Amino acid sequence: MRSSADRHSRHRGERVIACAESWEDIELYGRSKQAWLKTFLALPNGIPSHDTFRRVFMLIDPDAFEGCFARWAHSLTSKVEREVVAIDGKTVRRSGSHRHDHGPLHLVSAWASDQGLVLGQREVDGKSNEITALPELLDTLHLDGAIVTLEAIGCQKDIAARIRAKSADYLLALKANHGRAFEAAREHFERTCFSRGASGRPACDAFDDSHGRLVRRRVFVSPGVGELEPLHEWPDLRTLLALETIRSVNGTGKTETEIRYFLTSCNDDPAVLARAIRRHWSIENALHWVLDVTFREDDSRVRH
Repeated sequence: MRSSADRHSRHRGERVIACAESWEDIELYGRSKQAWLKTFLALPNGIPSHDTFRRVFMLIDPDAFEGCFARWAHSLTSKVEREVVAIDGKTVRRSGSHRHDHGPLHLVSAWASDQGLVLGQREVDGKSNEITALPELLDTLHLDGAIVTLEAIGCQKDIAARIRAKSADYLLALKANHGRAFEAAREHFERTCFSRGASGRPACDAFDDSHGRLVRRRVFVSPGVGELEPLHEWPDLRTLLALETIRSVNGTGKTETEIRYFLTSCNDDPAVLARAIRRHWSIENALHWVLDVTFREDDSRVRH
């Protein structure tokens, strides 16, 4: 019995070739291009029927195919110094079914932001959350020298240790759900950087005036994490970061300020870390958005 993720992935894959969205479309494509296909394929019995295509794909072991495909894709990739690998989840909205008593499919993907390549993907168990799928996904990846970025749900000591075991560095968003660690970080930066008379200065200060708004991003770095007791047990933790974003929308006169905190094992220049934080969001813009708009993933009604 194939999982819903396996079946959904096969359905989505059909669309890659000539916009084929069904087995019948694939057969039609083959018949219309038969003369060309014969230049490199032996077709003694012509183009198979749509039922044959369906049966062949049903016989493919998804895990074995994924392993072969991943090795092939890895052989084609070029080495990118300090590649930012963003990991995030996405729900396929219409894949749930009340009739079959299962919720929508939720997938966690690893995205090589500089190469624009999905490195791996795992289904999240319907009765669990992304934390259980993340270790499985990390175990499949080649991450030497990469910076792995995760939002708050992946900000876990075990996840950080797995990333370090892969010869990579982590850059994890620290939010209020981490109680004592978050409060320690917030109070530390409030005292040293944001309060009146504080001596801390931004290590990186950049402006961006694109998309009809002016954004200033200031990165504050604190290597002195040893003084913060709630952070002592984080593996290879080197730096605590605070990113202050000051956003002004042109013509409105409104200004918004947000401060986010990050834990990292990186020892890179603050400008590299600031870029890595921004590159994390390419998984939304260059992967999830493309799946929804170009491949119409959220419109797929494959449910069983």
